[in-house]
Amino acid sequence: MVVPRIAITSGEPAGIGPDIILLAAQRNWDAELVVIADQDLLRQRAQQLGLAVELHALVPAELPRPHQPGVLKIQPTSLSTPTTAGQLDPANAGYVLETLRLAVTGCREQIYQAMVTAPVQKSVINDAGIPFMGHTEFLAQETGSAKVVMMLATQELRVALATTHLALKDVPGAITAELLRETLHILHADLMSKFGVEAPRIAVLGLNPHAGEGGHMGREEIETLIPVLEELRKTGMDLIGPLPADTAFNPKILDNCDAVFAMYHDQGLPVLKFSGFGRAINITLGLPIIRTSVDHGTALDLAGSGKADWGSLEQALIIACELSQNAGKA
Repeated sequence: MVVPRIAITSGEPAGIGPDIILLAAQRNWDAELVVIADQDLLRQRAQQLGLAVELHALVPAELPRPHQPGVLKIQPTSLSTPTTAGQLDPANAGYVLETLRLAVTGCREQIYQAMVTAPVQKSVINDAGIPFMGHTEFLAQETGSAKVVMMLATQELRVALATTHLALKDVPGAITAELLRETLHILHADLMSKFGVEAPRIAVLGLNPHAGEGGHMGREEIETLIPVLEELRKTGMDLIGPLPADTAFNPKILDNCDAVFAMYHDQGLPVLKFSGFGRAINITLGLPIIRTSVDHGTALDLAGSGKADWGSLEQALIIACELSQNAGKA
């Protein structure tokens, strides 16, 4: 078995990113984990948590080896200023973005087979005068990807989004035929190429209650969704719907599809996060690289306390390893 090398970005240095990475480093992995972070930050946080860790500098020319507990490879990059757990400092915004750039570059140069991101604090990056909407948009820009799709997943359920962080009043206007074609093509292609699904089956949710009730509760299904789904079915896509969102998440449907395609953020994600709280992860589709992420925030109040739950990072690493192996077979 080929051992993948996985880059982990440390996220907001004052948050729980360093904590959960150090916790993940305490167990065996069938991959080489490489954290992109400030060495002193990791040593300080490990001491604060009472965790033993040896940091070894990455040598890209060496073949990756499975991770050994307590030994962590590092691609070092320096903080602009020392940090204290739980205390944000805009001076380190550039550091956070640099860890992401290094991971992207490493993936594109095939030093890494995937990247996994710890949580960042968007507000403090913006406070530093840097326009930053989030990981997804930043990675799309860094890789020159014209369109990406956000997908949240647990071991049991995958939910992809047509729109992401939009005010609810703006969603109907954003659901265009072009958007649906682009996002469904990306979802379908990545289910095959990254997840190894030979013939993906996708359940598509309607926009309106009861999927529009035949036009009585909105006409977006009749005028936009149904024509696009019929068009894509003729190209060979296996698409179910549009389905009423309130009844779509049931075993009869979920047991017979590979992903659910929701129209907006709070349509599909509450169900996924309820069913897999603490185990959900974020996957960016449409990138030329593999990227998974935790699906939680920086939890500043827990940083350095030893109380952070690393379950989401565990799942993000597991899925990154699986996707890396699938890519190796392609």
